[in-house]
Amino acid sequence: MNGARFAFLAEKLNAIREADALRILRPRIHDGTTIVEPDGTRLINFGSNDYLGLATQHFVPDPTSPSTTAPSSTANGAGASALVSGFTTLHDQLCQRLADLEQTEAAVVFPSGYAACSGVIATLAEVGDLLLSDQLNHASLIDGCRLSRATRFVYPHLDVDALQKILEQQRHKFSRAWIITDGVFGMDGDVAPLQALCDLAEHFDAHVIVDEAHATGVLGADGSGLCEESGVKERVAIRIGTLSKAIGSHGGFVVGPQVVIDYLVNRCRSLIFSTAGSPLTIAAAIRGVDIIRSEPERRIRLRAMAKQFREQVDLKFAGKIPRTSNLGVPIVPIVFGENRRVVEVSERLRKAGFFVPAIRPPTVPTGTARLRVCISTAHDERDVDRLVAALS
Repeated sequence: MNGARFAFLAEKLNAIREADALRILRPRIHDGTTIVEPDGTRLINFGSNDYLGLATQHFVPDPTSPSTTAPSSTANGAGASALVSGFTTLHDQLCQRLADLEQTEAAVVFPSGYAACSGVIATLAEVGDLLLSDQLNHASLIDGCRLSRATRFVYPHLDVDALQKILEQQRHKFSRAWIITDGVFGMDGDVAPLQALCDLAEHFDAHVIVDEAHATGVLGADGSGLCEESGVKERVAIRIGTLSKAIGSHGGFVVGPQVVIDYLVNRCRSLIFSTAGSPLTIAAAIRGVDIIRSEPERRIRLRAMAKQFREQVDLKFAGKIPRTSNLGVPIVPIVFGENRRVVEVSERLRKAGFFVPAIRPPTVPTGTARLRVCISTAHDERDVDRLVAALS
């Protein structure tokens, strides 16, 4: 009965449906790299960000390990925000491990990657500041820029020359300047030119903030991300990451100088007013960080598989794959343009036994609907070869 009052929303949904852009939540069971759909169909999952195969591994905290507590003493929930009583010894251990991995003074954990990205930008950039954001940044970074009271400019994707022109024209008008970018862009698989961005930042007295969400655990000699891979770890003071991709758990984090982390703890609304992450997920994240440090063979295998897959599909889909790096990033988009076409191809792959999601606006720009293939080190190489054959 009350739904009749929201007929205007039904009209909007119909417009989305007619544009072949309607999305529906479907409950699925995860079984390693296989997902089981409600009708019992089993599909090889090429849509997950579980790059190192840790998210679907069953984990029970080991009572003999100094890094975790026994299952009987690990609470299901934190019970309160971090500043009230939700910050446990597990949270503290995770912060120490993240700071060590990233070689920074301190770290703080957020309840989600979205909360970390949006909260950090909105907190640090103030009235009288200049914000410069890459056109294809993640929505969480974009929303952080919108929440901030700073003056915002969006520069064309990866266009260092355009960014330089904005700085030349605008920097002198503002107290501080912030360059905001994803490290690895999640829908295109390409990487930010961090050395060039750092050069500009130093020339124009600006701060660079990098979201390492899709790079943590994948890139870098130590698995810490693109800043390490690009040799700019010491030049990017503030870095954001997620616990929910390669680390295989849930949540977000920020690493940086102690003074930055202390300020966020005292002023960042998405941290202060959110219940802290479940100790169970924090324990799993500790394990994920430890595995990144101790098992580099996982990311070595992942990058080799990703490079091989990209080379194979490049030959078959010339012109449909956005410009990318040769770093072995496990995200390979295949752009079809029209919503209806990409939905049809995704469904055909489903019938062949593969889950490869159709990514449509507003997640990507209009006219760039695509398949987004994600490789995991847990994939069997034969399944990857079968997907290549199915795509062709």
